[in-house]
Amino acid sequence: MIVFSLFFLLFTCKKSETADFPVKTAQVSGSNTVLTTTTTTVATTPVSSVPLVLNGISNRIITGLDISGNTANCITLTNCSNISIQSCTLHSSKGYGVYLYNCKNITVTNCFIYSVATGVCAVGGQTIVVSSNQFQNILGPKPRGQMVQFNKVTGAGNLITSNKCESIAGLSNPEDVISIYQSSGTAASPILITSNWIRGGGPSTTGGGIMLGDAGGAYITAESNILVNPGQYGIAISSGTNIKVISNKIYGKQQIFTNIGLYVWNQYTVGCSLNTVSSNQVKWFKSTGIENDSWNEGNCGVVSGWSTNIWKAKIDSTILPVKIITATPFYKL
Repeated sequence: MIVFSLFFLLFTCKKSETADFPVKTAQVSGSNTVLTTTTTTVATTPVSSVPLVLNGISNRIITGLDISGNTANCITLTNCSNISIQSCTLHSSKGYGVYLYNCKNITVTNCFIYSVATGVCAVGGQTIVVSSNQFQNILGPKPRGQMVQFNKVTGAGNLITSNKCESIAGLSNPEDVISIYQSSGTAASPILITSNWIRGGGPSTTGGGIMLGDAGGAYITAESNILVNPGQYGIAISSGTNIKVISNKIYGKQQIFTNIGLYVWNQYTVGCSLNTVSSNQVKWFKSTGIENDSWNEGNCGVVSGWSTNIWKAKIDSTILPVKIITATPFYKL
């Protein structure tokens, strides 16, 4: 039996070294986690925990855990709602840092997630927020290898923002760092991918920085992200409608796997139209050494804003600071 910091969602208190909270005791039997209510004193420093598996749970905060997943996902939520995962260290797993299946109103914030096959993956569900986390050395291999993947996530309030991800060559094997697969927001509330920092990718010859409209999707906006050497490509629209790529900075040096900085190309039979690519700055070198900033295949109709982008931009790897990952194990962000 272990005790971990699983707090009621609406509970508030003043900051202190320790505090009395209503928490949950997890009784772990195989892959099942049974929750029973108790009250205990919980330190604010991270608490070591076995992988957490919850099904049908609502209105909770999971905070301050240090979980080594090994062969399991560090945290798995199925059919859960109104759950906040905060300030956890999730690592060393051949599975996911956080795996969400058919969940609603889930936030993952201020966590350090490293050396996992995929950082956060949401399959189905609505109102998923991944914000202000740090990710290091995403392991893959393909088809895994994402910092964050939305797979058939729909509706309003979906957000990937202000995360930092660094994959170090030889210690990682990422695919698409941010993958938006068959997912759609709404006209009033598109899926937002904003202000993320991504550095490092490869050696995959198919993976890259931010993949939008993969196998379809609609109402997705990628804005003000900074990408340095993120893989084979920088940002892509591979199908879908009402997708916007705005004011991003994309730099890629020549590597054996590099191809294109930013592209629009419908690679599926689903529709591809009404998309916008504007005010981006791109400088990207192909594996041959030729600068290869952009490509519009022409099968997605008119791409609004194309002439406003700055190709051959005067940018280099210094668009990101030398150190972007400040978290360490048991580090409170």
